[in-house]
Amino acid sequence: MSIREEKKKKTKNAILQAAITLFTQNGYDQTSIEEISKSAGVGKGTVYSYFQTKKDIIKGFCEYDLEQIHLELVKNSNPDASLLEQMLTIYMTEFKHVTRNREFGRLFMRESVFPDDADVKDHCELEDKYFQLLFPIVTRAQDRGEVRKDAELLHITAHFYSLYILIMSAWYTGRLSTEEIEPAMETLFRQALEGLKANTDIQPQHIEKIDE
Repeated sequence: MSIREEKKKKTKNAILQAAITLFTQNGYDQTSIEEISKSAGVGKGTVYSYFQTKKDIIKGFCEYDLEQIHLELVKNSNPDASLLEQMLTIYMTEFKHVTRNREFGRLFMRESVFPDDADVKDHCELEDKYFQLLFPIVTRAQDRGEVRKDAELLHITAHFYSLYILIMSAWYTGRLSTEEIEPAMETLFRQALEGLKANTDIQPQHIEKIDE
């Protein structure tokens, strides 16, 4: 990465972090682009050169989120690790990343799960990037016999994502503490994998012995 690209990346991240902080402190609707630019230490025009609207900042955070997940996978996991290990790495990374700022995390989750009609196209593009990250992991798990090959990749990833949403809800409502998240996630993911498991065992036939 060139010095110019590195500088642009730092500026973009500074804007993102300033926005996250202000959205958390003042609320999304009450925060202006001007306030974000001042907090980030850049001009208002610079913010607009990266993000046209506040919704674009949310989208930028989604892209940043995916980048952090990918980096965490590369650092802490390997392509041949079990599906359970890799899914835990992915979703624990996302949980820690999203919940650093509780109120922004709430906004982020709402936009991610229930996007406005006008934002559906952008949302689908981000989902496609997410699938590009997850599908190869699931495919390798199928090849190793961890998961049934007749199960659709989309359905398998949906199992894990829906459980992640459930866990996030439990954290926001206080049913799970931060310390309980990882063991709860592991338990639910294991249960999902039991249902998705490839049936490689040959069941013995039960033959009744008839005494002559």
